[in-house]
Amino acid sequence: LLSAATVLPCPSPRGIMGDVVQMHFSTPDYVIFALLLVASTCIGLFYALSGGRQRTTQEFLLADRSMSCLPVSLSLLATFQSAVAILGVPSEIYTYGTQYWFLGVSYFLGLLVPAHVFIPVFYRLRLTSAYEYLELRFNKTVRIMGTVTFIFQMVIYMGVVLYAPALALNAVTGFDLWGAVLAMGLVCTLYTTLGGLKAVIWTDVFQTIVMFAGQLAVIIVGAHQAGGMGEVWRKAINGSRIASLDLNPDPTERHTFWTLGVGGVFLMLALYGVNQAQVQRYLSSRTEREAVMSCYVVFPCQQVVLCLGCLMGLVMFARYGEDSPLDKGYVKTNDQMVLYFVMDVFRDLPGLPGLFVACLFSGALSTISSAFNSLATVTMEDLIKPYWPAMTEAKATLLSKGLAFAYGLVCLAMAYTASHMGSVLQAALSIFGMVGGPLLGLFCLGMFFPWANSTGAIVGLVAGLVMAFWIGIGHFVSRMAVPTTLPPIINSTAMPLPSNMTTAVMTTESDQVHVCLSRPTGVQALYNLSYLWYSAHNSTTVVIVGLIVSLLTGPMKEKDLTPGTVYPVLGNLLFFLPECYREILYCVTPLPQKVEKDEDEETATPQPSCRLAHTLQETAL
Repeated sequence: LLSAATVLPCPSPRGIMGDVVQMHFSTPDYVIFALLLVASTCIGLFYALSGGRQRTTQEFLLADRSMSCLPVSLSLLATFQSAVAILGVPSEIYTYGTQYWFLGVSYFLGLLVPAHVFIPVFYRLRLTSAYEYLELRFNKTVRIMGTVTFIFQMVIYMGVVLYAPALALNAVTGFDLWGAVLAMGLVCTLYTTLGGLKAVIWTDVFQTIVMFAGQLAVIIVGAHQAGGMGEVWRKAINGSRIASLDLNPDPTERHTFWTLGVGGVFLMLALYGVNQAQVQRYLSSRTEREAVMSCYVVFPCQQVVLCLGCLMGLVMFARYGEDSPLDKGYVKTNDQMVLYFVMDVFRDLPGLPGLFVACLFSGALSTISSAFNSLATVTMEDLIKPYWPAMTEAKATLLSKGLAFAYGLVCLAMAYTASHMGSVLQAALSIFGMVGGPLLGLFCLGMFFPWANSTGAIVGLVAGLVMAFWIGIGHFVSRMAVPTTLPPIINSTAMPLPSNMTTAVMTTESDQVHVCLSRPTGVQALYNLSYLWYSAHNSTTVVIVGLIVSLLTGPMKEKDLTPGTVYPVLGNLLFFLPECYREILYCVTPLPQKVEKDEDEETATPQPSCRLAHTLQETAL
């Protein structure tokens, strides 16, 4: 969910020549910001008092499986576009140029695979939590491990994603830091608790419109002041900010076509394929076809969002050139630079700064509301209901609302913790990305490899998490330990987040261009792996270790597979083979022979997984 990488750079070691220059909000700015909060709250109240009034868990957690394609797709987009992304992408383009724009290439496969692989499996199993699949495919232990990993991932992230933009806003505008944090956190908790998933989705739709409006306003006004988009593009070319296609295969290079176009696919799969916040939206759709269409609709929307972020960065460069506010000491970090640019552009246009701040916090609201709802869902469905199956529907619904409210308070507590983290803040953000890859690997292990067993899944997940934290923490520590006498590396890498939610932290050590004296080797080369390869590397670790352990401990027998939990990937990829050979490949296992059933057994036992896989293959394409 690193879906679109974003930048939250560390303070630059140079250019801090004085205090941050603060610009202040006018009354119209505060009014527009307040309207965002009021409108979001009203949407929550509307769905709390209309329809079924959120009296069942099905309505509260899955919107009664009644949502249409358009609101689901816009909600998917809003979850993807966090406040950190709104601040980070323009700063990345301003600093390094448009190479990052090639990330859009990864969106195609990153959405096509979920649409035709993950959604058919999850939707037809009628799941509420994505981690229910892990129990159906493996056992309860794997399900709990997956759930606890996801909860850890989201709890660490959601407070930071609320605090980070509020801190930047406070530094640049003097906007009250904890007033903004409390207002956003409490409003989000209120409408999520009252209105359930339906309120979350429709507020996402509203907030997406606000995000588009805020970014467009900045681009239009900024480009006009710079002399038009033609002049913006000319200055970007003259300033070497328009990047050409970089086909360098080196995985330690932060941004190349391969890291963005191929490594980015795995980031997208971790978000749009198996992340509970996104899966929950698929499952809320009226039909499987609507769920699949939502992936197709969100694809062009993502491209538009990426273009808006990149164009903002180019407009920034057209205004400041190489003489950035960071160099002048007007701001202390790159994420503050975007807000400084917005306040500078809208200096004489009251109300428009408030529109962009509403845009910024719409990104934060959409991300943390998705976190609250998805956390309440997995806690209820994976950790509570299995142990209290006799719980009444009324109590289960009330408890689900209580969980959403409790996670809202946890978010505020995590935001307070983030304010005291200092340099550990980047590491906390990075945990989100470190966990996403292993979870993707766990689902792929179960869905694509019928012989994988529960022991292999557990050992594979642990190995993937160990590998992820080893590389991530090793990278962080090695950067902190680099002697100041050594030249900094221009393209540093860092751990991906998102995102949920589709974000990643990328730090910059210096604006000065230096050439590294020697290429990293051995373990150091692993620590310098581009953050865009992290998800691919860690998910592959889970699959390889899981398969090896499964073969050593006894592969799962075909008759023990739950029907519908294995996707016939080999049968689909080898579509050119005769039907008789493809049927064999639908459920490839190392067993010497397939289990045969006579007609009496066929009527008394579940349909063999090979046959169900064949049916899934025919109807999913």
